[in-house]
Amino acid sequence: MSPLLAPAIAGLLLGGSLIIAIGAQNAFILRQGLLRQHVFILCLICALSDAALIGLGVAGLGAIISSSQVLIAVVTLGGAAFLAVYAVMALRRALRPSGLEAARTGPGSLKAAVLMCLAFTFLNPHVYLDTVLLVGGLSARYEGTARLAFAIGAMSASFLWFFGLGYGARVLEPLFKRPSAWRVLDGLIAAVMALLSASLMYRFFTG
Repeated sequence: MSPLLAPAIAGLLLGGSLIIAIGAQNAFILRQGLLRQHVFILCLICALSDAALIGLGVAGLGAIISSSQVLIAVVTLGGAAFLAVYAVMALRRALRPSGLEAARTGPGSLKAAVLMCLAFTFLNPHVYLDTVLLVGGLSARYEGTARLAFAIGAMSASFLWFFGLGYGARVLEPLFKRPSAWRVLDGLIAAVMALLSASLMYRFFTG
């Protein structure tokens, strides 16, 4: 076995375990995948953003961010506010559901979709915790090319997951022709966003 294979697999498993969860990015990509709107570019943005943040974390940025209380406060409060607003938007959709054909009302233009995707990525403190701080911190166990292999493994998990989620969502398309399915999905998204926002506020005010 190549000496680089073990750290690469470790990075892949760690990245996968962190990203495969119901979160802001995943909920957004799932909905866009169901609507078949700008799927490739949005998946690419999410994967490349994760890869860039992982690279920065492995390079040592995590230690800098964790030492700045002002930066942590700005990111936390901004992320909590954004998630709260999106939770309200999802709740409104859940209260007025429609079938798939009538529900093609995501951020219609590519520009709007990209801006929302970037907001979900960079206004969510959990993204920094997972990629920059956690992956970056655990990469310190490795040296030289082994650390690079660990980083590449973690980055690969993001590419595999986002493209799998975005294009795999269309398998569920027959189900989401029914308004009730959209009510459940958007209700779940609203609940997740609200909980994430509340957890960020709680952690901020409790230190």
